[in-house]
Amino acid sequence: MKVNCLLLLISALFLTSCASTGPTGGLLFHDIKYGVNSTTHEFVTKKGEACQTSVLGLVGSGDASIDAAKKDGSITKVASIDASSFSVLWFFNKYCTIVRGN
Repeated sequence: MKVNCLLLLISALFLTSCASTGPTGGLLFHDIKYGVNSTTHEFVTKKGEACQTSVLGLVGSGDASIDAAKKDGSITKVASIDASSFSVLWFFNKYCTIVRGN
């Protein structure tokens, strides 16, 4: 019985370590912000952010869609879309979509 529990725990650790949220990441920790798309160079006044989180790669919640970020910032005309990801070990992951516009 102890061997089965240990095997299950080790398997869970290896499988959830693949739950990275960004294009790159650190083994222990990462906090990355990167540009995705820019449609204009005009002056923007609003910013909206929408995030999703995951714990152990097993339980996740949130809406990181562009529409959710637009709604958060009351944006009707999108100027740029960026993203950020944050992770601590394999335990906690967070991915955010950041929209700027007017």
